Amino acid sequence: MSRISAHQVKHVANLARLAITDEETETLTKELDAIITFAEQLNELNTENVEPTSHVLEMKNVLREDEAAKGLPIKEVLKNAPDSKDGHIRVPSIME
Repeated sequence: MSRISAHQVKHVANLARLAITDEETETLTKELDAIITFAEQLNELNTENVEPTSHVLEMKNVLREDEAAKGLPIKEVLKNAPDSKDGHIRVPSIME
């Protein structure tokens, strides 16, 4: 017996604003049933002594120290700017 009905598949497709044919409904019903069956197999695992985790691998961020460094000279920066004034890059106004 299927754990998910064609009616439920059509309902979820409607919620997702997906138009599916009867043929697609039948295919999706079988595929979703297989996924549910697989997920139910996980309930058979003994997880009593397993601590909860947010990720299966131990993860940590590797960040470098934030060090201030000297930037480019103003003349070099402004050389590529299409318009500049008083050492600043000028851009078109977006607000009136």
